[in-house]
Amino acid sequence: MTTAPNATADPPAPPLAPAPIAKAERSLAPDIARGFMLLFIALANVPVHLWGMSLDRYNHNTGQSTADHIAYFIEQLLIAERSRPMFAVLYGFGIAIMASRMFARGIETKGVRKILRRRSWWLLAFGLLHSVFLFFGDILAPYGAMGLIALFFVHLSDKSLKQWLWGSIAYVVLIGNAVMAFFFTSSGRPPSFDLPPYLDQMLVGAIASPTGVLGITVTGTFFPLIIAGMMLHRAGWIERPEAHLPQLKKVFLSGMIVNVLTSLPVALIGLGAWEPSTALWVGSVYLTLLGGLYAGIGYICGFALLAYKLRGFGRRGVPGALAAVGERSLTCYLLQSIIMAPLLTVWGFGLGEDLGYLAAFGVAFGTWLCTVAVAVALDKAGRRGPFEVLLRRLTYGPKKA
Repeated sequence: MTTAPNATADPPAPPLAPAPIAKAERSLAPDIARGFMLLFIALANVPVHLWGMSLDRYNHNTGQSTADHIAYFIEQLLIAERSRPMFAVLYGFGIAIMASRMFARGIETKGVRKILRRRSWWLLAFGLLHSVFLFFGDILAPYGAMGLIALFFVHLSDKSLKQWLWGSIAYVVLIGNAVMAFFFTSSGRPPSFDLPPYLDQMLVGAIASPTGVLGITVTGTFFPLIIAGMMLHRAGWIERPEAHLPQLKKVFLSGMIVNVLTSLPVALIGLGAWEPSTALWVGSVYLTLLGGLYAGIGYICGFALLAYKLRGFGRRGVPGALAAVGERSLTCYLLQSIIMAPLLTVWGFGLGEDLGYLAAFGVAFGTWLCTVAVAVALDKAGRRGPFEVLLRRLTYGPKKA
């Protein structure tokens, strides 16, 4: 005798609402990487705020001292066009974490994409406002746009992701980076519209943000790195560095070699030790952009190794301070502009007039230290960053923030 299925069986439990990651669940390595990355971003961005000096044929500020040239050489050798690739890797890593947590809570692929899509649109909006009101070199809007594309890959198999990785690398190497190199070497300062300084900034920012979004999307410059970040999450390299030490060391060391070799020509131009033709200049910029793809991953692996070395400290001391910044990376990134732009630009206090590179990097480092202090204070108070809270509320709604 057979028994009929129980018609009154309980229906499947509804999916759980997305929840913020508790501190005890957070991995130290990605937060430390984000904390260091923001220092790189501050150092890379600060020259854009300087004014009053003319540009040489390579778009460098004139009137620099020997110390300024040396400081700029180091920045070009180790940091320039490295912070944005690092950001792209960690951005892809973050998308993968969000998606995996939502899948684990029973949310279907369509729902995951809907949430990530909404978050990406809000990042685009944040970036546009940031570009208009503070800094036309914003990176949030381009990554929001890339996120809209990347959300279609959150459910793919490892094999499919790898195929998209190599396909996107081929496109960027053959087309994307070549276009970017030509753009970087043909553009100097943004145009002026003969308006009052702040209105000029707002108009330039309103033009620069959609232009940057279009440029990054068409060239696909950071798309391979976003995919790489997703793959790093799946492999566990960043979250569980202790299980992948040989691979991390290999990528870090080779990444630093590639980093220096590919950025050396551009760094020598910045030092004033080499004055190449326009064709060689474009080629040098192309080379450093190409090397940055791998160097960015190398830096991330290096920070994962550092987190492993500092694991005994937990979230105390210097590792804890860096992690506090990493947990609040959106707030700290925007805080950099809130400090540096009014302090240095012509529409603010104007302290960036005729300022040398060395002093400017000092300002950037001091600004980063200020963001560390703010992040640590918020951490001790048990509070998240205000912009993280705002973005989460806009993404999920107030009840789920």
